[in-house]
Amino acid sequence: MYFERKSYLQELISAEGNGMIKIVTGIRRCGKSFLLFEIFRKHLLERGVPENHIIQVNLEDRRNKRLRDPDALLEYIDKQLTDDGMHYVLLDEIQLVPEFEDVLNSYLHIKNAEVYVTGSNAKFLSKDVITEFRGRGWEIRVHPLSFAEYYEVVGGEKGAALEAYYLYGGLPGVAQFDTPAGKQNYLSEVFETVYLKDVIERNRLHNADGMRELIRILASGMGASTNVRRIANTFKSAAGLEIGPNTIARYLEHLQNAFIISEALRYDVKGRKYIGTETKYYFEDIGIRNAILGFRQIEPNHTMENVIYNELRKLGYTVDVGLIETVRRDKDGKNFRSNLEIDFVVNRIDERVYIQSAYMMPDREKVEQEQASLLRVPDGFKKVIITGDRFHSHYNYDGILIKGIFDFLLQGL
Repeated sequence: MYFERKSYLQELISAEGNGMIKIVTGIRRCGKSFLLFEIFRKHLLERGVPENHIIQVNLEDRRNKRLRDPDALLEYIDKQLTDDGMHYVLLDEIQLVPEFEDVLNSYLHIKNAEVYVTGSNAKFLSKDVITEFRGRGWEIRVHPLSFAEYYEVVGGEKGAALEAYYLYGGLPGVAQFDTPAGKQNYLSEVFETVYLKDVIERNRLHNADGMRELIRILASGMGASTNVRRIANTFKSAAGLEIGPNTIARYLEHLQNAFIISEALRYDVKGRKYIGTETKYYFEDIGIRNAILGFRQIEPNHTMENVIYNELRKLGYTVDVGLIETVRRDKDGKNFRSNLEIDFVVNRIDERVYIQSAYMMPDREKVEQEQASLLRVPDGFKKVIITGDRFHSHYNYDGILIKGIFDFLLQGL
């Protein structure tokens, strides 16, 4: 199956000529190489760019091992800049090259070279690029297929397509398999031989069992509030392992740097500040999460929440978990304080939206339960409940937008 990744292609096209190194980042196997070497290359050729003006190197290919030497890579590229015409340099998995920053910086002043690179580690962008490029790197973050991208190609009955998406996720490689066994085997293999192995080897971890157990704990408690001390206690009680909070914090950072998980911080809506005691972790691809647990712990409500979180990130929002402090009176007339949670508080430029994820809302009581925190928000920004029920989008009597999951995934907010 051919997924066009139209929005990412448009980002690549729009970034041309901005004087920066274009950096395509994202989890491994999400389609970065295909985007650059197939989709973008095809666009360049159709636009009339001569084939010998497209210089592409897959640094993950052992045949190109010698080009992982920075000086050899520089020499190879320079030899192909044969005239004054614009050349397009496409480099896959650039972090495999030591001192790659110097290599890329060498082309910032070359007027007839547009450089596009991919990387599968967040450190590559957040630390190395910011430090070394000083604002000269332009990130294009690629995610696994959204449901809209998936459904555009797969088609069929929406409910069945969404069930398959909830189970197997959005890695493009999954679509090549026709059977459930094939899809599950692919995801399990990718997790073991690509993601887990990469994290362990890249970070020189000696406790592979500890990292494996941490990922399993996060997958089992997907979307639940937690912190490093609570995870450490879970290690001790469930797995009999003694792993300190500092080690767990480093492991969590490694998983985030590899784009396997990402976090949603807790945000005090009334106090307008972050609360650093706990956080929630979500998986970049729901299929990988399910593979970690052997496709046994499938929970539609938590799955939908993770899918919504990922979709919001793909739409360019920053995503936090909201807390609203309330004061209530007990039966004796005494006041007591408690917190209501808003699943997602999302921001994009000057836009803010408060969102609840509700797998089912069969009656008015459930609606009131879901919107209780939203109605206590002290500002006028948009408030939405996304539900797994097949509702068409509408505003209820309380001014809350009720949006069915299909409308959200196919149309956005």
